[in-house]
Amino acid sequence: MSNLQKPKIQHVETVARSRLFTIEAVDLTFSNGECRVYERMRPTDREAVMIAPLLDDHLLLIREYTVGTESYELGFPKGLMDPGETVEQSANRELKEEIGFGARELTFLKQVGMAPSYFSSKMNILVAESLYPEKLEGDEPEPLPLVRWPLARMMDLLNEPDFSEARNISALFLLREWLIAQGRLPPAVTG
Repeated sequence: MSNLQKPKIQHVETVARSRLFTIEAVDLTFSNGECRVYERMRPTDREAVMIAPLLDDHLLLIREYTVGTESYELGFPKGLMDPGETVEQSANRELKEEIGFGARELTFLKQVGMAPSYFSSKMNILVAESLYPEKLEGDEPEPLPLVRWPLARMMDLLNEPDFSEARNISALFLLREWLIAQGRLPPAVTG
């Protein structure tokens, strides 16, 4: 931990609001006397989950429309945690909603931040194993195509143009390191 002194917040003001987001202007004074106004999404305690499901030596991925880039993105199932849910409950619910499977085994890998200059949100990344068929109705506007990707070629996902979202790439590397520690990857994937 460094000895940096956090800036002093002088004032916080809501400058824009939409159905989903509240943007705040934050007046800061830094320890050297410099003053700046930063904008951020209003902080929240609500977290999200991203799950790397494993089934029969395959990763299960989805293709989902992302309005920010106006394209379909290949990635892991994910979603916001509902109030009162544990990370594991949320992960299992999202799996059932997005890929039609539940998991008997969930392993927490890491919690990551998402654009901390603007958001306070946290994403919990898990591995799901011992999958069983079970479907729950989700909030997706269209069915999410399921993509079975061979585990032996997992790092080839980095060459896929539609597998580009940073959280998915982080999850892929965390999964790879976890599988290596478990001794479960073929030599071609670990080399």
